[in-house]
Amino acid sequence: MSWWPGRRKGARPIPGTMSVDEEVDAELDFHVAMRIHEYIARGLDPEAARRAAMTKFGDLGSTMTTCRALGYQREREMQRHEYLSELMQDIRLAMRQLRRLPVFGCVAVSILAIGIGTTTAIFSAAEAVVLRPLPYAHADRLAMVFDRWHDVDGNAAAGNYAEWQRRSTSFDQLAAADFGNMTVASGDSPERVVGAQVTANFFTTLGVRPAVGRVFTAAEDHPNPNVAVLSDGLWRRDFGGDRDAVGKTIRLNGTSYLIVGVMPAGFDPTSSGEELWTPAGFTGEQLTDRDNHHYVVIGLLKPGATIDRAQSELTSIARDMEKEYPQTNTGYAVHVRSQKDVIVGDNRTWLFLLLGAVGSVLLIACGNVANLLLARGASRAKEFAIRTAIGAGRGRIIRQLMTENLVLGAAAAVLGVGVAWAGVRLLVAAAPAGIPRLEMTRIDGTALGFALMIAIVCSVIFGLVPALRAGSTDLHGVIKEGTRTAMASTRDRARTALVGIEIAVALMLLVGAGLLIRSAIYVARINPGFEMDGLFTARVALGQPAQGDGVAEAEQTFDRIVTALKSRPEIAAAALTSQAPLGFAGTSNGLVPEGRPRTIAYAIQSQLRMVTPGYLAAMHIPLVAGRDISDADVRGAMRVIVVSEALARKAWPNESAIGKRIACCEGTDADPRWKTVVGVAADVHSNGPTQDVGPEFYLPMAQAPSDAWMWVSRAMTVVARARHGDGAALAPVIRAVVKDADPAAPVYQAATMKEQLRTNLAATRFTLILLTVLGGAGLLLAITGVYSVIAYFVSLRTPEVAVRMALGATAFDVVALLSWQGAGAIIGGLVAGAMASLWVTQFLQSFLVGVRPRDPVTMIASIGVVALVAAAATVIPARRATGVNPATALHG
Repeated sequence: MSWWPGRRKGARPIPGTMSVDEEVDAELDFHVAMRIHEYIARGLDPEAARRAAMTKFGDLGSTMTTCRALGYQREREMQRHEYLSELMQDIRLAMRQLRRLPVFGCVAVSILAIGIGTTTAIFSAAEAVVLRPLPYAHADRLAMVFDRWHDVDGNAAAGNYAEWQRRSTSFDQLAAADFGNMTVASGDSPERVVGAQVTANFFTTLGVRPAVGRVFTAAEDHPNPNVAVLSDGLWRRDFGGDRDAVGKTIRLNGTSYLIVGVMPAGFDPTSSGEELWTPAGFTGEQLTDRDNHHYVVIGLLKPGATIDRAQSELTSIARDMEKEYPQTNTGYAVHVRSQKDVIVGDNRTWLFLLLGAVGSVLLIACGNVANLLLARGASRAKEFAIRTAIGAGRGRIIRQLMTENLVLGAAAAVLGVGVAWAGVRLLVAAAPAGIPRLEMTRIDGTALGFALMIAIVCSVIFGLVPALRAGSTDLHGVIKEGTRTAMASTRDRARTALVGIEIAVALMLLVGAGLLIRSAIYVARINPGFEMDGLFTARVALGQPAQGDGVAEAEQTFDRIVTALKSRPEIAAAALTSQAPLGFAGTSNGLVPEGRPRTIAYAIQSQLRMVTPGYLAAMHIPLVAGRDISDADVRGAMRVIVVSEALARKAWPNESAIGKRIACCEGTDADPRWKTVVGVAADVHSNGPTQDVGPEFYLPMAQAPSDAWMWVSRAMTVVARARHGDGAALAPVIRAVVKDADPAAPVYQAATMKEQLRTNLAATRFTLILLTVLGGAGLLLAITGVYSVIAYFVSLRTPEVAVRMALGATAFDVVALLSWQGAGAIIGGLVAGAMASLWVTQFLQSFLVGVRPRDPVTMIASIGVVALVAAAATVIPARRATGVNPATALHG
């Protein structure tokens, strides 16, 4: 070997004619034999010479081991060099193949690029919303705690929060926040923003430092400290991002507050869109209040503590509190959830549903490309046969084709990244509001890595079968090119199976889209309970009163507004309400009918609506019984209430509600302040047509308790019906009237009721459009696959068709014969797709209204559509084959 010194030509085996082990052993034997001969020449007997030689070369074994290692390394380097050389050769060959067949390359790359790009775009959104950790120091330890009533999570009472904080050992900290709208006036024009009153430890619980200034101190966590922390958006909008804004004042609800800090951009721990924070400043009375549930509670678990442990502990605490405070805590439970799970909510299901749908389209696209490669592989049969004949093994051919597939996938990935970039921009712009962190969707390193991974996986999926098929080429059959071989190729099971898979996946997509379409039709037919045409709504908020509770001043201001609106010629009817359908969420109260114990267990949770006379008439909400609220229902007169049908059914089943009395909103056990039911109004889908109706009640604004104005943040909603048109023209009229009544009162959330409905249904409509588009795309791709396969099979059987027609076969006979070729794949795909749809559609349950996931009508209609279109894709190429001239076909 070349690394041994003193080598004599011809004395040893020629390197490369044996393995490394054989070569090293031969080298060792040579040196030992030479030493033995030397010792014998010196006079030693052969056995002594052998022992002396072995002793001399006793430590040669380690040298030989090193030689073996070096030999293996050299062998591996040679193999690696050979493999890289072959890889570069295969890549160059793949590029030449694509240049020779530009149409094939463009079609295959485009199909894959669209699939890879759309899948990457949806994945990027899912990663930003669901998979990416929250931007907090200990995001995995953050949890939210809810008061739970009748298996529904709700905000916590301040008294319950105080007890959890005092008794729990699972949390390092528990913080509370009360969210609501605030009027901000840093300049001449007031604006309404979402704000929160928070405990001083709110920011430290989340582990977030301010970008500018500081947060609240414990000394400031008391009533009326008049300090505020701004969001990055409000700071830049009202102060131009000036760091000197800290130390200046801002007017909130008519009161001056000192700005002490600014939070970083994107800080929105509950996805409520809050833009400023002030101290909660709990009083002693609030810390014992267990009846008013206003507060969101966020906790930081101790290291090692789990959600389950915290849940078990707080459940035990809740049971103890139920015994200690039966009047307010009977029936209440506690629910602990990960903060991320709360924020993500149903968006997890929505995004993964879309990702699955897009992935299904990508799978169909891979099937189409695989069929293209199978057809191309058939045309390259001679090439593979020649390569096999000159010594190329099956593995070498498979490796070459997989390299070509990877080049194809890489080109699709590059183009797919551009599709993904455009898709992300479109998705963020078109997606419904309220999806947390969706605006953070980016095509970053994670997205690029995902696109690359998808490209590699797709290359394997669509390239493996064609590569294996080409690697097992029948050399003798191809060389003979006999009719028998050609006929055998017309029974291509791989291509038929791919078509069946494409049909099955397309059917699943179409069934899902069909269910959403049927649900949308059902929702469109739902009577919302009021007339939307010409109805316009807008919120109006008053500042804090200079002194006292300001109830009289608020009533007078709103009276002036509604009176002025009714006098305008453009307006047919107008009224005020604390909560209009489809808009502001409002507040709920527990109502106890007369004759039942005044405890929380017997209370009926209902939505409160403070209204002015004429509200039901302006909304066109029918009165089922009794009368509407009138101008005579003022403070000092008999307290009255109008209830919805749902509330009447719950409070007095099988009885008339008129004349019955019910306690709510004010009073004590000794003086419950009964309100007499004077009317029953028809039910209204206040939360949108996709939600069930719930109990509601209407109180005259002039009889509303003082606390109610605090509950609604001194804000009311104007509802005005246009005399002509859709109501959009009423916006400047309402703004002018409000400005005359109170120049400092902002008008916000102004929209027609139809616009409110579109916003309410935006998520459902967006999902419907996407799934419908994906279903249509999947069906189009699947049918393209069916057509291409049948057309290919027909082209192979053209001579046979010519013979049959020459012998007298009719066009119908030929079409029937050739169409049957694809019938098996279509029928198999329909059966498999129908069975898979029965399972997959269960994930659509939360998106459907008025239709079941296993709706037979949708299933049958979808199967019919796919079968009809697939049959057409089968018949068309078969019909074209009947137009071939037999003489020409046989001659060719």
